[in-house]
Amino acid sequence: MAVENPSPNLYNEDLAPAEERKWGAFSIFNVWTSDVHSLWGYYLAASLFLLCGSFINFVIAIGVGSLVIFVLMSLVGNAGVRTGVPFPVLARASFGTFGANVPAIVRAIVACFWYGAQTAAASGAIVALLVRSPGMLEFHQTSHFLGHSTLEFICFVVVWALQLLIIQRGMETVRKFQDWAGPAVWVMMLILAIYLVVKSGTFSFGAEIPRDVLLEKTKDAGVPGEPGSFAALAAVAATWITYFAALYLNFCDFSRYAKDEKALRKGNLWGLPINLLAFCLVAGVTTTAAFTVYGEVLLHPDQISAKFDSWFLALLAALTFAVATLGINVVANFVSPAFDFSNVFPKHISFKRGGYIAAIIALILYPFAPWETGAAQFVNFIGSTMGPIFGVMMVDYYLIRRGVLDVNALYKEDGEFRFQGGWHANAFIAFVIGALFSSILPTFTTILPSWWGTYGWFFGVAIGGLVYYVLRMSARRPSVARA
Repeated sequence: MAVENPSPNLYNEDLAPAEERKWGAFSIFNVWTSDVHSLWGYYLAASLFLLCGSFINFVIAIGVGSLVIFVLMSLVGNAGVRTGVPFPVLARASFGTFGANVPAIVRAIVACFWYGAQTAAASGAIVALLVRSPGMLEFHQTSHFLGHSTLEFICFVVVWALQLLIIQRGMETVRKFQDWAGPAVWVMMLILAIYLVVKSGTFSFGAEIPRDVLLEKTKDAGVPGEPGSFAALAAVAATWITYFAALYLNFCDFSRYAKDEKALRKGNLWGLPINLLAFCLVAGVTTTAAFTVYGEVLLHPDQISAKFDSWFLALLAALTFAVATLGINVVANFVSPAFDFSNVFPKHISFKRGGYIAAIIALILYPFAPWETGAAQFVNFIGSTMGPIFGVMMVDYYLIRRGVLDVNALYKEDGEFRFQGGWHANAFIAFVIGALFSSILPTFTTILPSWWGTYGWFFGVAIGGLVYYVLRMSARRPSVARA
């Protein structure tokens, strides 16, 4: 839809409602293959597989978690299809025309951090391949630059630059990249699993790994209970759901390009419960087979590929894992801050410039490698505040507005969403109270039980959403005149 007389401080062509809607079910499906099929995604899936203790437990915990993810993504995805707007613009309906910059910047901070972390992971897969050569290994060990080996730095910059090439032509290029990368990663994952299963001579779902090894490998996972216990299974499902916390906010950045809700629903169905369950299963089988072959639990796929006797297979694995990690970076950590930074200064920052800002921040962070230090705790703390943001936005869209939104007013400074000078006090009160229980109290105090942090995002969604609903409904009630 065309926006009539938008405010220059709230509008540019990239933030406008999507007019071209070419993304079918296959492209939506590949948003999810790109998002989860990465080195970090494999590591999480393999770890959670071990925590389940058995195949049946795995199907229950990951299956239930994946169904919940499907429902939540459908909620925000449908809003994107109906309105055609990206996340920071949709947030204006609940947080105000200018207040929406706060949740947008929170999302952008998390994205910039993980942009650097994922780029480092992808380049690390290339480094692991190159050091198989004695000459490259010597270069890696003897030459250093900015606190890293020169080889690591070169690979990081190359991978960093490749992502800019993918994104510079806009969202249609992103779609085409995902449509190619998603199936490629699946093919390589199956090759890796089949190779190890054949080499191990057995097909198992974790029974080959002794219990004492499981306990040792999962002791630092932050999941209560022993592998296979009810507490562990509940925590596995919760962790799997929370893993997608960032995309619950900005999935509308992609769904806005979907042809219709039917294409979105079909793509989400195949890409979430079906694809996620299958991916975790392959990761678990591969980890189990690798234990039989190499005698150790290898949770990182690049650790497995580094042990391959075949140089060609190692090359294929390294390139595929690098492409997979580029995929999640583009989906989760490039598109979102591109829109988020653009939303702050629409007149001066386009989608492309917003993406460049995120990439430059990640490059500046690289010499310090904060993702290898305790800084990750800070980013996870910031990330946990996304729970109440999601709660506020979904309550506003579905319970307060009943799924009906004046899109044109989202681009006007003096319209329906001006609230208090462009800021909505009720949304920020709910956000702060929700964040108190989702991140502040669990992180900095011992007031709440130790297991609370595992479910902090859920408490943030529920408490933030409930407080917002109560405040909005109270404001709607007409005052009763006193007799």
